[in-house]
Amino acid sequence: MSIPPPPGPHQPQGSPEPAQGPSAQGPYAPPPPYGHGVPGAQGPYAYHPYGAYGPYGRPVPVNGVAIGALVLGILCFVPAVGLVLGLIALAQIKKRGERGKGMAIAGSVLSSVGLVLWALALSTGGASDFWDGFREAAGGEGTAYSLETGDCFDSPGGDLEGETYDIDEVPCSGAHEAEVFAIVALPDNTYPSYPGDDKLSRLADDKCFGLQDRYAMDPWALPDDAAVYYFIPSRESWRFGDRAITCMFGSTKDNGKLTGSLHNDASMLDTDQVAFLTAVNTVDVTLYEEPEKYPEEDLAANRAWAKDVHAVLGEQIEALRGHRWEGDTEQPVTDLIDEMEDARKEWAKAAVAKDADTYYAHYDNGYEYIDGPTTVTAREALGLDTTVPMYEEDSSGGEEGAGAGGIDV
Repeated sequence: MSIPPPPGPHQPQGSPEPAQGPSAQGPYAPPPPYGHGVPGAQGPYAYHPYGAYGPYGRPVPVNGVAIGALVLGILCFVPAVGLVLGLIALAQIKKRGERGKGMAIAGSVLSSVGLVLWALALSTGGASDFWDGFREAAGGEGTAYSLETGDCFDSPGGDLEGETYDIDEVPCSGAHEAEVFAIVALPDNTYPSYPGDDKLSRLADDKCFGLQDRYAMDPWALPDDAAVYYFIPSRESWRFGDRAITCMFGSTKDNGKLTGSLHNDASMLDTDQVAFLTAVNTVDVTLYEEPEKYPEEDLAANRAWAKDVHAVLGEQIEALRGHRWEGDTEQPVTDLIDEMEDARKEWAKAAVAKDADTYYAHYDNGYEYIDGPTTVTAREALGLDTTVPMYEEDSSGGEEGAGAGGIDV
């Protein structure tokens, strides 16, 4: 079956009418199958315009160079190229009869404006500011996501609890609201979906409290108002792949700030100081795991914890005895070891106490050596801080450092 040519002088006279077949009926009459000649056109070669379509309904192509000129003109990325492409496109469109003249003109105009703006930016230094801002956005500078271990910063809201995105990095030598001491990267397969604030906060508590001694090995050297805080992923940032917990020290005082870096890890201490702090910090970790319920409420849990304290004391006593102490440090440390042995016996009795009153008696005796005069003397001999920390009493009746807080980013 052949398609009849468009009507006009080229169509032979007396051509048979095309066969009419069944067609769908609708509310609108079908358009004529072919274009009509220009009104007033004469002669056998009269021009038949097709608008956006060529003969037999085929669309007239859009000039590709015009499209490129428009894109570059809108982006203003390389305006000189956009202007050249626009001029080339106009010449090609005129020669080939293609569409896209409007795009070519628009691209040329926008590229010309872009050239003027680039010239002004280069002459005034604006280009440098633009790229600096671009790098900040790409690198996350000035945001909670850009923080690294050892960074100090202020929060624009002046609060380390709630939600935040922007932060102001400041030198650690001056006053600051927080100092980052660890970044914990969660593996992608840790949770198949966002676990929620509560679960992430519990995980952050566990991770951050376990890592603080690596960054600031001597807890006695920390200010009394210093506490552990952390950034955790928000539901929104989790969708974009945020899996980082940022652990930091902050002040518990209203609008309080820390001054100077708290960094004091093993690389900044001598071997005697490291051996001593490793032992006492290990014991402290177990002491901080005291059950939330009182012995009257859950004697079994408290006795199990007392057994753990007894065990860790034994391990660290052996570690202290096995270290070769230099100079005048040996005797003060030996005196402390003797007190730790006495405390260990009390914790062994607490672990088998028959009632809460008996448990409390051995509990109090077991805690006597903690932060006592013998500990202070040993610290003084080792050249460590001798200021006994101030503790806040928690809701379970035990003594712990200031509580931590979490913030979503």
